[in-house]
Amino acid sequence: MNSKAFAIEKYAFSENDTLLVDANIWLSVYGPQAKPNARKTRLYSNALKRILIAKSTMFVDVLILSEFINRYSRLEFKLKRPNARSNEFKAFRKSADFLPIGKAIADDVRRILKQSQRIGSGFESVDINAFLTAYEKECPDFNDQVLTEICRTNGLKLITHDADFKTCGIMVLTANTNLLS
Repeated sequence: MNSKAFAIEKYAFSENDTLLVDANIWLSVYGPQAKPNARKTRLYSNALKRILIAKSTMFVDVLILSEFINRYSRLEFKLKRPNARSNEFKAFRKSADFLPIGKAIADDVRRILKQSQRIGSGFESVDINAFLTAYEKECPDFNDQVLTEICRTNGLKLITHDADFKTCGIMVLTANTNLLS
């Protein structure tokens, strides 16, 4: 089932909107940017400002925060040590070089939590066998399945740049043209 995708730059947010903001959006806004003036960064930063002005309700769950933290850490690793092998990441994370990065990540997570309300995944009541059957047959990202179910169960619109949500059957706000076509 195709999602109902809308261009985020044209969407008129209201205080009645309830939104789940994906990790890739938070990374575009707060994460380490190779190109801070990139179109994607500007579009999602502008959308976040409009969401806050409209007093829409944003939600975040532990999977999103986990993805944000882990991806942010790995992006910084690649920026700081471009020639390092991926198996050197854990040593980097334990190094003194990582301390200011860890602080920056924690500060950004606190900012996300200040702007959002926490929401549970509903893991205790979800049909986990349906997720696993879909995973073994179609191989969809497991976390994406959980986020889709959070949106369905709670009537939330998902803000994402992830094209994998094209067929999840929920309302998606995005700047990703692959989701919009």
